[in-house]
Amino acid sequence: MRQTQRLSVIALLAAVSFILMLIGQIQLIPGATFLKMDFSFIPIFLGAIILDLRAGYGVLLLRSLLKILLDGSGVNDYIGLPMNIIGLAILLLGLYWGMQGGKNWQWRNILIGGAVGTVGLTVSMMVMNVIYAMPLYARFANFDIAKTIGTKVYLTYMVLPFNLIEGVLLTLLSGFILITFKNIFIRLMRQL
Repeated sequence: MRQTQRLSVIALLAAVSFILMLIGQIQLIPGATFLKMDFSFIPIFLGAIILDLRAGYGVLLLRSLLKILLDGSGVNDYIGLPMNIIGLAILLLGLYWGMQGGKNWQWRNILIGGAVGTVGLTVSMMVMNVIYAMPLYARFANFDIAKTIGTKVYLTYMVLPFNLIEGVLLTLLSGFILITFKNIFIRLMRQL
């Protein structure tokens, strides 16, 4: 019975995450219309805290599978979605570590974990853009960032601030929701 409940919660959170991925996109950096933040991380984070880190990753992967199957937008998803998965997985790991596996619900721990996760997210996205995304976009989408924008400008003025802002906003919003509804989430943790 518990395994069925667990899988049901993961599936429900993945569906909510997928919906948030579709409807809540925000452009953070003027001029970089292709860099958009969404709020799909929040159910992923809640899944990790309510159940465990593995469940959070399950929500993330299931949400991404739903995106590909139900709303795939071709090359952009095939290149960008793996990066999104890795970046959010790193942010989630930082937050989970900061909260000591979901056992310490203090703002201080959330902020420390969020800071570690945000730095990891930002560094990984900088590296992945150079070795993975930029070459693939140039080859398969006929969008050579190095020639049109310039690698240094792209990384310094678009990728770096975008990921820092995204990490901070997702940390603060996730932490706010977690702390605000703490009693509900603790009750859910005990039932699952």
